[in-house]
Amino acid sequence: MAQTTTRIPGTAGYPDVFSARTHVVANRVLTVVLGLVYGYWAAAIRRDAGPITGWNIFFGVVSALAFMVVQTGVRAVAPRLRRELHALAWGAFAGVAFGFLYSQTGESVLRSSGNSLIVTGSVTAAMFYRYYTHEDAAGHRVS
Repeated sequence: MAQTTTRIPGTAGYPDVFSARTHVVANRVLTVVLGLVYGYWAAAIRRDAGPITGWNIFFGVVSALAFMVVQTGVRAVAPRLRRELHALAWGAFAGVAFGFLYSQTGESVLRSSGNSLIVTGSVTAAMFYRYYTHEDAAGHRVS
């Protein structure tokens, strides 16, 4: 009996050994794990080695939920955009996420904004390069 494997575009012919359901579960788990790490990180920065309070935990949970919701939205909307806007969506997400964490350190708004713009530009450039080299002119993924 011959076993059939599906191929994922852009994987250079490597077989996909996991089912579609496994990929969906992994994407959801990754979103939750990244959100929890982000929320903990934001709460830890804001706490600044002080005592853990209820408000600090609340801040971490709200930060985690906001991160997860926005990341889910970007993951849903960005692939439908042209490669330029697709890259900009991920760049903006990374820049805002970084800027929020950086602003919790007590630095000025100008410094937080400037560093966020650097992160946004860097991530946008990297994502544009990735999408430009992995898509044809019509925006379809090529392997």
